[in-house]
Amino acid sequence: MVVFAGQGDARRSMELLWGPRVVAPRTGPGPKPGLSVEAIVAAAIDIADADGMASLSMRSVGERLGRTAMALYTYVPGKTELVDLMYDRTLGELPSSFSPSDGWRSAALSLADALWDLHLRHPWLLQVSPARPVLGPGEFHVQETLLSVLASTGLPLSRVRWVVSALFNVVRGSVQAAAESRQAARETGLSEEDWWYARSALLRELVPDLTARFPTVARLGSSVEASPSDEPYLEREARLSFEAGLELLLDGVEAAIVKASGPR
Repeated sequence: MVVFAGQGDARRSMELLWGPRVVAPRTGPGPKPGLSVEAIVAAAIDIADADGMASLSMRSVGERLGRTAMALYTYVPGKTELVDLMYDRTLGELPSSFSPSDGWRSAALSLADALWDLHLRHPWLLQVSPARPVLGPGEFHVQETLLSVLASTGLPLSRVRWVVSALFNVVRGSVQAAAESRQAARETGLSEEDWWYARSALLRELVPDLTARFPTVARLGSSVEASPSDEPYLEREARLSFEAGLELLLDGVEAAIVKASGPR
C-alpha cells in the first residue's frame, strides 16, 4: 500500500502544517474536552503505529477520541490533509543534535541510526511515498539536519545533495525489510523460523540438485552465520545490509573528499 501525501487542499494543508498548534486539553472528570488539531494528529499516529495505514480513517480517529468523524472536519478537512500532518509531525521527532565535533563520519552514522529507529518505530512512514513532499516544518527539519551533518565534509553542496538522497535511500530501503519482517509475523500468525523451516524442507525434497544448479547462491547461504540472539533472520540481515551499505557510501564520500582536495 502506497500513500501519496500532498493530495489534499494545498492552502489548508500548508496552513495546518505551518500554523500554530493547539495542545490537546487535559482529560478527566467533567465536561468532554474540546478537540484540537494536535489531539487528532496524535490519535491518527497511534492508530497507524498499531495497525498500519490501512486502518486509518476519519471514523477510526474519531472513535479513538470518543467523537464522530464529522466532529473532526472542523479541525482537519479530511484524511489526505491528516496524512500530511501525521507524516510531518513524525519526521519532526528526528533529533538534531548530531555534532560533527568528533568528525562528520561519526555524526553521519549516528544520524543514520536515528533515522533507522524512527522508521522502525513508525513503520507506516514507509508507506508514504516521498514523491510528493509535504513541505512542512518536520520535513524541512530532516533535510536541514542531513545537510548540516554532510555539509561538514567540505564537499560542494551540489554534491552533498546527492549524498543526502543516497543516505536516506539506504536507510529507507533497508529498514523496509526489517519492518515487513515484523509485519509478516504479526499478520500471518507464522513466525519467520516456522515459515522457513517448512519451505526449506520442501525445497530440498523437490529440488535435490539445487546446489549444483545455483552454486554461488548455495555458497552464500552456507557462509551465513547463525544469529546469537533471538532476532529474526530477515530483520538481522536488514540491519547488517543497512550497516554495510552505509559504510560503503561513507567510504565513497571519504574518497570524494580526498579527490576534491587534490594532490598533496
